[in-house]
Order: sequence, then structure tokens, then C-alpha cells
Amino acid sequence: MFFNVKLSILRYKFIFWIGKCTMIKRYSGILLLMMIITGVLQAGNAESRVFPLSKSRFAVLDKAGNEKIVDLKGKDFIVVSLREKGADGIAYAIDRDGVVWWAASISSGAKGHETPSGVYTVWRKERHYMSKAHPDPNGVNNMDFSLWFTSQGHAIHMGHTDKMSHGCIHMGEKGAATMFKWAQKGKTKVVITREHYLPFVYYDLKKSGYKNNAQTPAYIKAYLKTMTPIKPRME
Repeated sequence: MFFNVKLSILRYKFIFWIGKCTMIKRYSGILLLMMIITGVLQAGNAESRVFPLSKSRFAVLDKAGNEKIVDLKGKDFIVVSLREKGADGIAYAIDRDGVVWWAASISSGAKGHETPSGVYTVWRKERHYMSKAHPDPNGVNNMDFSLWFTSQGHAIHMGHTDKMSHGCIHMGEKGAATMFKWAQKGKTKVVITREHYLPFVYYDLKKSGYKNNAQTPAYIKAYLKTMTPIKPRME
């Protein structure tokens, strides 16, 4: 109710705002603020932690230690276990039927540019794009197949998986193109975690035909030697 009253007051002020251009500029700024408040654009929090509890359930802890359980059963979502110590360095796509239908190695934010953990929603898609903050000196698009999940500019996009990023999630061209086509703006969730997720989906991936082969990155092979898979259960 309080939020609706505030919106009404803002609209009332617009009517009496002098100058068309000024009004449009102010209106755009308030729209952005409204989107952030309502969760259309989510601000990432690098100090939050996301702990996988199962294939579709996650515990999200904020800086103060407050816990929230997020259950994505019945939804399309992407899980990114960051390229950091204690995580997989892999992105996964899970459909609304709970099928893990895609997985690939990724790179994520370098030290000082850490990708913020949290549970987000894809709010913007761009097939062709060049970073405004870090443009390519040769004028080549360096953020094709972008799926933005924070208002600070963090996105999943095509990039070098052998180089750490300024905070985005890099993946190869095939994976980025496939993910871009599948994900829906305003609907598909994105889970960013600093924990291992592979044990929960190992048997799913094995069933889908994923195998440890010559193309498997060394860091994934090393983890597979010590990992204990979690057997699937009814959720």
C-alpha cells in the first residue's frame, strides 16, 4: 500500500513538472528505480552466499546471515557455479521439467571483479553487443549473445573461457548461442553460486551422454576424482 501511494505521488509530480525533456529524463530515472525495487533489475551482492540444497532448491544467505530458501522447481533456470576455488567452473541449463539438458565450462570474474552471487532473472537480451565499459580496441563485438542478469552490467555471453572476466560469465560460441536462444527475458532465472553444484546433477549429465574426455578442462577432471555424486531423489 505504501509503495502504491508513493507511486501515485510521483505520477502527480510528473503532471506539474516543467519542461518536456526534463520530465522524460526524470521519468526514466524513476522507472529504473521502480524496476530495481520490484526486482526486474536486481542488484548483485558479492557478500551473499548461495548454497545448493538439491537440483532445484537453494539457500540464499545475506551478509547478516539471514536465510531464504528459493525453490525453482517447475521453472527454467541457469545455474552458474563460478570459476573459483570451491566451485565447478561450469554453467548448467535446467528446464521446467527438471531436465539438465546442457552444461559447459565457463570463466567468471577475476579477483577484484568478482561475479556477484545470488538468484536473478534474465532482464535483457542482445544478440550483438560491445561492452561500453571495456570495448574491444579493434571494434569487434565482445559481448555477443548477452543475457543480462544484474543492473550493474553482469551478463552471460560469448567470450574467452580461458581468461577471467571483469565480472561477466564467459562461455564458448556454441553454448552461448544455445543458451541465448533458450532463455526468456523476464522469466528464466539465473543462479550464481560459489559452491559446487555438479554432485547434484552428475547422474543427469551422465544419462544425457556427457563424458570425461580429452576436451574436459583439467580443473574439472581434478574435481571429478574427489567428488561424491548425490543420487537423484524425488523432490
